[in-house]
Amino acid sequence: MFENLQDKLDRAFKVLKGQGSITEINVAETMKEIRKALLDADVNYKTAKSFTDEVRQKALGQNVLTSVSPGQLLTKIMNDELAGLMGGTVTEIDLSANPTVILIAGLNGAGKTTFSGKLANYLKTQKNKKPLLVAGDVYRPAAIDQLQVLGGQIGVPVYVNTESKDPVAIAQEAIAQARKDGNNVIIVDTAGRLAVDEAMMNEIAAVKESTNPHEILFVVDAMTGQDAVNTAKVFNDRLNFTGVVLTKLDGDTRGGAALSIKSVVDKPIKFIGTGEKLDALDVFYPDRMASRILGMGDVVSLVERAQQQFDEKEAAELQKKIRKNKFDFNDFINQIQQIKKMGNMKDLMGMIPGVGKAVKDMDIDDNAFKPIEAIIRSMTPFERENPDSIDQSRRKRIAAGSGTQLQDVNKLIKQFDDMRKMMKQFSNPAAMAKMARTMPKMPFGKR
Repeated sequence: MFENLQDKLDRAFKVLKGQGSITEINVAETMKEIRKALLDADVNYKTAKSFTDEVRQKALGQNVLTSVSPGQLLTKIMNDELAGLMGGTVTEIDLSANPTVILIAGLNGAGKTTFSGKLANYLKTQKNKKPLLVAGDVYRPAAIDQLQVLGGQIGVPVYVNTESKDPVAIAQEAIAQARKDGNNVIIVDTAGRLAVDEAMMNEIAAVKESTNPHEILFVVDAMTGQDAVNTAKVFNDRLNFTGVVLTKLDGDTRGGAALSIKSVVDKPIKFIGTGEKLDALDVFYPDRMASRILGMGDVVSLVERAQQQFDEKEAAELQKKIRKNKFDFNDFINQIQQIKKMGNMKDLMGMIPGVGKAVKDMDIDDNAFKPIEAIIRSMTPFERENPDSIDQSRRKRIAAGSGTQLQDVNKLIKQFDDMRKMMKQFSNPAAMAKMARTMPKMPFGKR
């Protein structure tokens, strides 16, 4: 996400590369390039201008330390200001009421129904809630079917009334049903509507009036850029929504909506959609997004995603096996499955500082693990549990069974053996201490 903006900001920072100090001239030149980059990213003009004016003022008021270059200092100022532009601090969804009513609004095609399913999944799995989805889109028949399919996939009930064409009545009936069944969060999906359609805007205003929602989330397709921000303003004037959801951030997003929307409507971005899967929903952290835009990575989010797939008891057992050098191909394929659950591979690599820029032009296939899985699944249970037993004849059979080449099997087993040795070494504190003591004595070539 935001790859084009990253590239243009990188070029802007090159103006200060090699400069010994920050001056009015080189800062003005850099700010001109940054403003241009923001406008190209479809950021609101007033927002871009006030942002670069603020950065320029702060940069000129700073003394560059001897250990910090002007470019590094400006990156730090930019990081802080970008985070502030997008809201500064994270704004969590308010779930204090019981039941909590959440109204979903937005244009046609913004991804409201998919987001409703993702939100229900997030609240169920991450917040231990018992949500109810409400099919409040009475105009698009496929919307009801879509919501029911999503509800079935995540094990969340969906309230449907195909006899009624009144979204106000349907929402009220659903709330009554939720109270009866003990659902503590009610997510009301509504029809997409144009801001200029007065009858439809009156309708959603009536739904709001009758349900008195605790949260009104405006869903925006991030790929629509500045148009999304203008639409958000009109919707906010009518609904006074509590937060914004940016969907399709995994697409070809310029970034204008994410960078402009807070300053234009003064409402926080609460969630971002980062893929098609039902778990591809993240709470929006302005500081983390600012770091990613500037190519500085987002290690915290990466660790959090890993922790969601982390089983403490399983990890303890795995550690014991590593210490005893019993880590086998069954353990290896289980680790691969956990990594795959964390999300899009390119997105994950982009969270590692310095790696995002290196992989931005690479086509990283999410199916990259398939040949490895095919090789391991072609092994017998005995072979998986006893990697050392895999001799040349077994390797030939495994290659034939997995549809790969013998050299692919040899390469995987060699890498597995090397990884196993390294894991065992790192799990042994005494070995690690010995390695640390011998490191200064190791020859690193002539100086």
